[in-house]
Amino acid sequence: MLLSLTKVLLFATLMVGAAFGAEYLLGVEGSIRATFGGNEYTFNALHAAIAFLALMVVIWLFLKILGFLLAVWRFINGDETAISRYWFRNRERYGLQALSDSMIALASGEGSLAMAKAAKAERYLGRRDLTDLLTAQAAEIAGNSTAAATAYKKLISNDATRFVGIRGIIRQKLAEGDNDTALKLASKAFDIKPRHEETQDVLLKLQSQARDWSGARKTLRVKMRHGSLPRDLHRRRDAILAISEARDADEDSTSVAVQSAAIEANRLSPDLIPAAVMAARAHILRDEPRRAAKVIRRAWEAQPHPELAAAFAEIVPDESGPDRLKRFAALTRHHPNHAETRLLLAELNLAIEDFSEAKRSLGELPQTKPDARVLTILAAIERGQGASDQRVKGLLTRAIKAPRGPQWVCDNCQHVHNVWSAVCENCESFDTLSWTEPQKSDVTMPNYLEMYPLIVGEETAREDQVTEVAEGEADSQSSSEVMVNPDGEAAQESNESKTKL
Repeated sequence: MLLSLTKVLLFATLMVGAAFGAEYLLGVEGSIRATFGGNEYTFNALHAAIAFLALMVVIWLFLKILGFLLAVWRFINGDETAISRYWFRNRERYGLQALSDSMIALASGEGSLAMAKAAKAERYLGRRDLTDLLTAQAAEIAGNSTAAATAYKKLISNDATRFVGIRGIIRQKLAEGDNDTALKLASKAFDIKPRHEETQDVLLKLQSQARDWSGARKTLRVKMRHGSLPRDLHRRRDAILAISEARDADEDSTSVAVQSAAIEANRLSPDLIPAAVMAARAHILRDEPRRAAKVIRRAWEAQPHPELAAAFAEIVPDESGPDRLKRFAALTRHHPNHAETRLLLAELNLAIEDFSEAKRSLGELPQTKPDARVLTILAAIERGQGASDQRVKGLLTRAIKAPRGPQWVCDNCQHVHNVWSAVCENCESFDTLSWTEPQKSDVTMPNYLEMYPLIVGEETAREDQVTEVAEGEADSQSSSEVMVNPDGEAAQESNESKTKL
């Protein structure tokens, strides 16, 4: 509306100016004489101005005709677009300028301006493959998801831009939380461009979240074949997918399918702890104890873990304590100073009631890494050596506020898991769980200082506080997620450890 009014006012102004100009020229005295072909012509000022304008028009027409003849000449000589370029040269120039302005506005974050310039470029150029893409991206910046979706759908209708349109809608669906639709679209995008690394990653993540392990393994193979995934990482993740696929196919761990999948997964990635544990138990069920022991030893060499020790104990479940301690030397000679090795030796010596050796095995762990498990084992050792009930209760009470030690923690969101899984249950990331100590929490045990003297007695509480200062332990450690009953649960845990190991 405003633009139309401006054009009308401008036209009226020009007409008024032309009228005044003509009137002025009529009032000018004098004339111009021109001789041409033996004839003499006389012009007053107004006629001279009109003749001059007519001459300009003739020259302009002559140049246009000359340009057209040159375009026809180029067309005759094989330039098939010469004539069309001649007719649409100005439109193309205006369109390219609008396209450039739209791209600059898009880079500047001005979504609404970019959309307007893209619409103008479309009117002049008619290149929807370019302008629809700019419109979609500008609409996203402007927060207009509806306009962006419309533009992406237009891109899908064009073979040349179908992949770009699908990719844009995938991002929208993921932002909306519609993972099912995003998975279907990611599969189509993967079929169009299987080498596209971002599409591979998105499809693999969505397939893992949907527990489509078979499809994820196919995607993983394509990803490795096109060089976007190292071979060793492919073997590890393929092993993770193989275990997950077997678990979902048959929840019975004694089934042949699960056993075979576990053994194959361990072959692909020997240092993957869940695969090693499952493979060892599969060999035990097949009455292959030597192979089970070999699998556990190899994984233990990569990283000691309590689940490996538990599986190693299952190889010979009814052996005596001294025999078990001797057999476990195959594990404990690797990484002898590792905290898990020291804890394992302490538990094995507790089982045979060698309390002095158990305490020696702990070493400096009660001072350097006083987590709940270390303090609980130390309490069992103290009880076995005849320490007072107050001393044992004090250790167990300290375990309440101690960290739990290493756990399965997501590297992406730091969420702690009770058991290992291929996909994080919090952020749904694939293959992000590591056996490590979680970040310390700022949450402390409520009313701890008031509860502590009531549990162990005021005198013992003062003694334990002095002991903590002497050992250099911090009073502000985060609380454990597991509550320990000071009247006997620690002893029960120790007895369970004896039974297991």
